[in-house]
Amino acid sequence: MSNPTGPEASHVLAQVRAGRTTQAQGELDTLRSALQWCILHATDDEGEASFGDHGIPLAGDGAPWVSEFAVMELGAALGMSTDSAKRYVGAALEVRYRLPRVWARVEAMELPFYKARWIAEHTMALPEAGAAYVDRMVGFVAHKISFAEIERQIAAAKARFDPEAAEKARREEADSRRLDIDKAHVSINGTVEVTGTLDYVDGLALDTALSHRAAELKAAGSEESLDVRRSIAAGDLARGYESLPFDDADGAGDDGFETGLRPSSTTEVVVHVHEGLDGVGRLGNTRTPLLAETIREWCGRPDTRVIVKPVRDLAGHIHVAAYEIPDRLREQDELVDLTCVFPWCTRPAVRCDVDHAIPHADGGPTCSCNTAPLCRGHHRLKTHGRWDYDVLDRGTYLWHSPFGHLYRRDHTGTQAITTPTMTREPERRT
Repeated sequence: MSNPTGPEASHVLAQVRAGRTTQAQGELDTLRSALQWCILHATDDEGEASFGDHGIPLAGDGAPWVSEFAVMELGAALGMSTDSAKRYVGAALEVRYRLPRVWARVEAMELPFYKARWIAEHTMALPEAGAAYVDRMVGFVAHKISFAEIERQIAAAKARFDPEAAEKARREEADSRRLDIDKAHVSINGTVEVTGTLDYVDGLALDTALSHRAAELKAAGSEESLDVRRSIAAGDLARGYESLPFDDADGAGDDGFETGLRPSSTTEVVVHVHEGLDGVGRLGNTRTPLLAETIREWCGRPDTRVIVKPVRDLAGHIHVAAYEIPDRLREQDELVDLTCVFPWCTRPAVRCDVDHAIPHADGGPTCSCNTAPLCRGHHRLKTHGRWDYDVLDRGTYLWHSPFGHLYRRDHTGTQAITTPTMTREPERRT
């Protein structure tokens, strides 16, 4: 397959990056003008909502109110409906006045406004202290981290600064659990859609049972895909199946993603304890915030075993004199990097290969400073696609594309290095 890397191809990529910069500058100019318009029409006059103009709150506490008629005028100039203009202005005011660190990233054209707006829409309901917490936790890296990590910090802020609302939301979410089978819409092939929301522990137990049954079916000779076997397993579970007499069902796997675990009467849940999080724990390697009340409920279940772990010393160095990756090194890599370390990839590290930065065959050690998680696709890209990376520090990587572009990836996310280097021929690594 052809892979042109000459000056023309590099020029096209440079144009793409320049176009994004021009687009970002235009968006920022519009945003600044909209904020200036709001400042000119800021008012604390509540007036009468049913008569004449009046000030309206569009962002959280601490942001100025703006004349409703002025927002309508601005919406017309932006080509938006009044409702859309109110949402746009509300997010702009929230970022400008309640999230100063996030706003600094927007002004530096490092953070696109659509992402800042998403943050703002989730912090408006927080008290000022809660919004300040989110700003402090994500503002300096908002342009690099994923939406999932930002959402985790917002959830933690809600639990810490508005515990009553967090508990109410927890109870409402518990009441929203359901499992629907759409019997009214059957495909011509006789299939139906199944959707639902389960308690995490129940979902974990169901997932384990489906994986085990799918492994048994494979051991019995089924040639269906894992997804198909899991769907068949759901029906078997409903009919109260008996285990198939195949010893090798345990551990049967498809590319390492099928556990084959035997169903157990006890479900294990791992919770990591972090200092400084009042009433909040974090679930396993996902770092999803958990309210203390949720953890207490799980601990009270006779069929659930909650394992509380302190945060592992991620700075410790692990080294073995072998090619195979030991479990303790794999777990350390997963906790350090969380995801595949390719630029902007968010595939969980627990589902990735462990790559030797310097190949073991070339003398690269199997140790903390020479291993990193790469998903299967990006592992192939590195091996066969002429991409390469250097390990700058534990959890910090500098990626080189075949066209000479650089990307820094660390625990805060990905940052594109604006000045590309000369195109180089990277070493072939595995």
